[in-house]
Amino acid sequence: MGELLFLAHRIPYPPDRGDKIRAYHLLRHLARDHRVHLIGFADDEDDLQRKGGLAPYTASREIFWRSPPNVLTGLRAVLQCRPVSLVAFADAEMRQAVRRLLTERPIETIFVFSSQMAQYLPPRPHQRVIMDFVDMDSAKFAAYAEAGRGPMAWVHRREAALLQAHEHRVACGVDASLFVSDAEAALFRERTGAPRVHAIENGIDTGHYDPGRRYPAVLGEGPLLVFTGQMDYRPNIDAVIWFADAVFPRVRRSHPTARFAIVGRAPTPAVRALAQRPGILVTGTVPDVRDWLAAAALVVAPLQLARGIQNKVLEGMAMAKAVVASPAAAEGIDHAGTLRIADGADLFGDAVLSLLAEPEIAAALGAAGRARVIARYSWDARLAPLDALLAGSA
Repeated sequence: MGELLFLAHRIPYPPDRGDKIRAYHLLRHLARDHRVHLIGFADDEDDLQRKGGLAPYTASREIFWRSPPNVLTGLRAVLQCRPVSLVAFADAEMRQAVRRLLTERPIETIFVFSSQMAQYLPPRPHQRVIMDFVDMDSAKFAAYAEAGRGPMAWVHRREAALLQAHEHRVACGVDASLFVSDAEAALFRERTGAPRVHAIENGIDTGHYDPGRRYPAVLGEGPLLVFTGQMDYRPNIDAVIWFADAVFPRVRRSHPTARFAIVGRAPTPAVRALAQRPGILVTGTVPDVRDWLAAAALVVAPLQLARGIQNKVLEGMAMAKAVVASPAAAEGIDHAGTLRIADGADLFGDAVLSLLAEPEIAAALGAAGRARVIARYSWDARLAPLDALLAGSA
């Protein structure tokens, strides 16, 4: 059993948000055939107390606190001609911990989760290096720049250019670069020309997301539309504001008791302000997101900007809920027609209203979605190609 260093930009426990879910399942998979040493950051004080949850899968764990970036982070990035995304994750203690582990342990493989952590690779590693970019972050910032204006558009253009150069440099120096979908991998190849690029898709734990279990009732009357996600993440913020402005008022005109629940931790002031509108609920952190999914009439995923595979969509499908998704949210998911995909406010509203009017069709769509994720998106099946990469045969 070889030894492996897993570098994580955020401790992958508990697996309660998209990046942590993927990292958690990757780490568990790698632990089957490796002694895994985890070195990573935490940006949530509760997570610092929970690293013991990874004890069954790790031989050692070192977690360092990372404060949120601030104005000084941006100034340092400008002075150093580096992306803000990298400077925000630069830490001397982390660098020393990585060097110490690589010196003391016979590490055969370094698995890097997220491009921010590639800065901790040794200059000429003799270990096999697997780089999981997950998404192409530079493309996200390029999209922000296109949609923005003024100084922030310049900031995002700068970040996109510097990040893409960093991504290309890293990809050319590692044994394999991973992305969460074929579409994301193809985009990376197109924009960088980098070699050895592979798609390793996300899965879903359909035993955990099981609609057959009994869940506590969510109080309230009227059809419930549910959106789940980390609510200080810009694409999620933009999505719920767009839905609240452009779609939900029309839903309320047809269904005056309809409710829109925004379920997820760390809602920003702009998201919290939506709770002042009739029928909109902003929950913040909840004990179990499945309670809200179980109570939903529909799951909505109106993201206008999305990268890779959206866990929120897979979770809704696994809970046998009809999901109405934007094209961006559905991209990368092999749904076989089990999603309702709608582009623009009018079509999105049409899809929501038609499913609310015909609950039997919504139920059938939800059942088909669950069957699809069971057949297509088990974690074991999605991560199986990783074994060939680690063996050096792909």
